[in-house]
Amino acid sequence: MKHTGMRLAAGLLAWLAMWPALAQVDVDAFLKRDRYEQIKISLSGEFYAVTMPLEDRTVLVIIRRSDQQPTAKVVGGENSRVGGFWWVNDTRVVVAMDQQMGSRAQPYATGELHAVNADGSGGILLSSPYGINDDTSGAGHIRLQYESAVYMFDTIPGDDRNVLVSTSPVDQSDPITRVERLDVYNRRRATIATAPVRNASFTTDVQGQVRFAQGSGRDNVSKLYYREGRGQDWRLINDEAQSHVVVSALGFAEDGRTAYLRSEHTEGPDSIVSWNADTGVRTEFLRDAVVDPSGVIWTADVRRPIGARFTQARTVSRYFTPAEPAAVFQRSLEKAFPNEAIAVTSATRDGSLAVVQAWSDTNNGDFYLYNTKTKAADGIYSLRTWFDPAKVPPMREISFKARDGLELHGYLTVPAGSSGKGLPLVINPHGGPFGISDTWDFDDDTQLLAAAGYAVLRVNYRGSGQYGRAFQQAGARQWGRAMQDDLTDATQWAIAQGIADPARICIYGASYGGYAALMGVAREPALYRCAVGYVGVYDLPRMVSDGNSDGASIKTWLHEWVGDKDALAEVSPVNLADRIKVPVFLASGGKDTRAPPVHTERMEKALKRAGVPVETLYYADEGHGYFADAHRREYDRRLLAFLATHLGGQTAK
Repeated sequence: MKHTGMRLAAGLLAWLAMWPALAQVDVDAFLKRDRYEQIKISLSGEFYAVTMPLEDRTVLVIIRRSDQQPTAKVVGGENSRVGGFWWVNDTRVVVAMDQQMGSRAQPYATGELHAVNADGSGGILLSSPYGINDDTSGAGHIRLQYESAVYMFDTIPGDDRNVLVSTSPVDQSDPITRVERLDVYNRRRATIATAPVRNASFTTDVQGQVRFAQGSGRDNVSKLYYREGRGQDWRLINDEAQSHVVVSALGFAEDGRTAYLRSEHTEGPDSIVSWNADTGVRTEFLRDAVVDPSGVIWTADVRRPIGARFTQARTVSRYFTPAEPAAVFQRSLEKAFPNEAIAVTSATRDGSLAVVQAWSDTNNGDFYLYNTKTKAADGIYSLRTWFDPAKVPPMREISFKARDGLELHGYLTVPAGSSGKGLPLVINPHGGPFGISDTWDFDDDTQLLAAAGYAVLRVNYRGSGQYGRAFQQAGARQWGRAMQDDLTDATQWAIAQGIADPARICIYGASYGGYAALMGVAREPALYRCAVGYVGVYDLPRMVSDGNSDGASIKTWLHEWVGDKDALAEVSPVNLADRIKVPVFLASGGKDTRAPPVHTERMEKALKRAGVPVETLYYADEGHGYFADAHRREYDRRLLAFLATHLGGQTAK
């Protein structure tokens, strides 16, 4: 189902028509922002809450459905992102503001919560560890009280005034967490539970009772605890040190006695199991032969899990009890939107109206208002309407065996209208690296490069998420070693398949992907014609030294997953510049704390000493990836020009 009228953007029709002919690339199409991004309907159905992206932040806006007029907004500070928002009652919304220090950085929760009424009244800063911004306009004033970090995690059924939050001290690296009931009108808090483990997260049942706590100490060993209800003792039901797997709680069935858990296995992908609180018996419900669950499917009120999504060639849904009404409803939506992934983002209290999101690898996403009585779906809005899904080249899932026999998976995209053979190829390793994976979603890097005439190969090398515990652990301490071999093997696979022209291959990545790009040309100087490192790390001993000051658990993680400083010098590109024989393009931000610019600066100097042609781009006021439109435009322009010089594709307009 598609509202074609909502998909037309007159100013870009000419560009879309020329895409198959591979005209110069309109990079502005990839920079342009949607008016809105996410949407939830109020419990009464009278309002929408939507997120609105700006250049340096996202804000929350309340819109009255009857006349589509904005009635309220919540604005955070610079680099703030709406991390989540919840309708507590018919007219009041709680908003969590995260921070994102660069376009390639993962947003992180700061513990800043706001609340506002749908008509714009009653705006209040519920919590902030920084003590700033005590209104919803973005102006604010300084508060004298220095608070703990407070993280919203659930509403309470039948309670229009309070929500559940987790709280922890901001000055401790591995804190003990509490659950508190927070009044969204006056900030009053009351302790509900104290976690039995550090760094804890919590899971409630359908009544809003806190029943599970999961966390880990300074040793990063996961523990899952259960309790019958408020005031009851916690009891340990999984200790990773004993079971050798991580088990996490998803939620409860309606009876409050059956819980659904996600369980790792020592081999193969994760599964979802039911757990009987009375007997302790676990029964496997859902498990794929290849991939982990990629997401949980919830009832429309987001109180009860009913299934899970699994993503390979596309996203598919599976249900605990396929015949139950909630699952039947979800399945009917999937039939109405074939070849797309579906999620219900919110629903009215009476269940008569639901907001449904549909998306795919060629479609950024469409939002519909679905009437559960009439079965009609009316378009609310579509994301990035200037991309026509019919003209966006699809992603094809691929798999092959690495040199040691490990099966690897990834996605191949070829330019629209091409034969798919003998193409210039860009290997595009994802960042992270651990627990992150490339998935079946619209990807800007991929589509930008495909528009310029390149095949794009994204590989989930060992260490990536979504393929089980053993696959992820196979990447431990393998920076520049087996993880890098996987990318080399992927490149050789593309050549053997006839997809890639062996004389026109480049490797390009951001963050860890930038590291992998530079290691790729250092280890395989004859395989690639160029390399691009965007906000990458290139000096691993320095990275480990910097990270060791971030707390005991981070120090443990670096030791277990990255390695010891003495062994990392030999797999640091900054020390291998003399092995690199092809041109390099490096880009960095001066405020990047994830991959500080000193990495790029030292890499540039090492390349110049070795006589390697190197181009650079620095912006002092950017972080881990560029935010400013002008900077993003210049980066894309320079990227395409660099690749065109060495691979022969198209440049930017």
